[in-house]
Amino acid sequence: MPDITIIWEWIGFAIRWTHVITAIAWIGSSFYFVALDLGLLKVPGLPKGAHGEEWQVHGGGFYHINKYLVAPERMPEHLTWFKWESYATWLSGAALLMVTYWAGAELFLIDPAKMELAQWQAILISGGSLAIGWLIYDTLCKSKLGETPTVLMLLLFVALVIMGWGYDQIFTGRAALLHLGAFTATIMTANVFLVIMPNQRIVVADLKAGRAPDPKYGKIAKLRSTHNNYLTLPVIFLMLSNHYPLAFASEYNWLIAALVFLMGVTIRHYFNTMHARKGDLWWTWAVTAILFIAIMALSSLGLRQVPLEEAEARALTPTEQRFAAAEGFDDVTNYVMGRCSMCHAREPFYEGIYHAPKGVFLETPGDIARAAREIYLQAGVTDAMPPANVSFMEDAERDAIIRWYRAARGTEVAAN
Repeated sequence: MPDITIIWEWIGFAIRWTHVITAIAWIGSSFYFVALDLGLLKVPGLPKGAHGEEWQVHGGGFYHINKYLVAPERMPEHLTWFKWESYATWLSGAALLMVTYWAGAELFLIDPAKMELAQWQAILISGGSLAIGWLIYDTLCKSKLGETPTVLMLLLFVALVIMGWGYDQIFTGRAALLHLGAFTATIMTANVFLVIMPNQRIVVADLKAGRAPDPKYGKIAKLRSTHNNYLTLPVIFLMLSNHYPLAFASEYNWLIAALVFLMGVTIRHYFNTMHARKGDLWWTWAVTAILFIAIMALSSLGLRQVPLEEAEARALTPTEQRFAAAEGFDDVTNYVMGRCSMCHAREPFYEGIYHAPKGVFLETPGDIARAAREIYLQAGVTDAMPPANVSFMEDAERDAIIRWYRAARGTEVAAN
């Protein structure tokens, strides 16, 4: 039977797989309907109440689609709702946040150099900020600003920049960008669950009762759907950012995130304009390229890393102390430093490596105690590290890593 660390890793992998699959379904249907909506043509002979039509070809057949701006005259016998893609994406993302960042708060969420937090405090800030963000956003949308969509979008952008900066003052850089993505994704899913779907249900109820639906519900849903359309690409970037230290480990990571939101606007504006048959706005790609170059420059200017002397002096958490005190730690420290530190250093000296992979440092005993779980999974029970075993780590050394990690875990279980 695999130990709890391996089981937990596979649970995380399964949730991440589910999250990716459901996100593909949600984003795919969302982008499709936006493109369809923008491409509708008003032609003679449309059914009563129809706003436009579109002919499409796919899978060996032709599709003839009509859109009713408010609703058809009568309720159709079969109606497909698009909602579970959004709900499943958010639920799986929330589960992944809990498994990775809440359960692993000491390693991935809390940065003692920024703010001393107990695990429960960090989790409360993490979850609470998502709910508060939605309440602020929803209040703005329901105010008179809802009548000026451009101003509302600008205020939303400012709010997202402030949140990115705020998260970076509290959490690790990795967690800051991930939480900004979760903050934005919560707004998007809440738009579907709390606004778009209830409004659609009101329209359906009016149709069933023989009443003429109020057009305002469609207008409100359209505004929220537009916001979701422009926020999607930045959310994907933020969800992937935890794999790229140049994004999350930079002093300017919150500013990088702000520029990514602008890139999302320029990219979506190009495709939305093209789908609406309003021209080929090639300049949006030039702006996108400039923004991306600025992001690369910011990442190289502001790459944040704790100096070696400060890392050596940093106090270990109780969990890290258990790994440092476990039998075999000294041997493992020698093995890891000899086989891994040439790349996983503050100033790597392995040819072609300019920054420590994934932002993981393995130069000091404290570094190794902090990265115990990753070392166990990457170089103990698997041979993922070193890549292609370029530093010739021996099986006996991997076995020593396994024994040390499991000994520390046994000490942890006994202590609890």
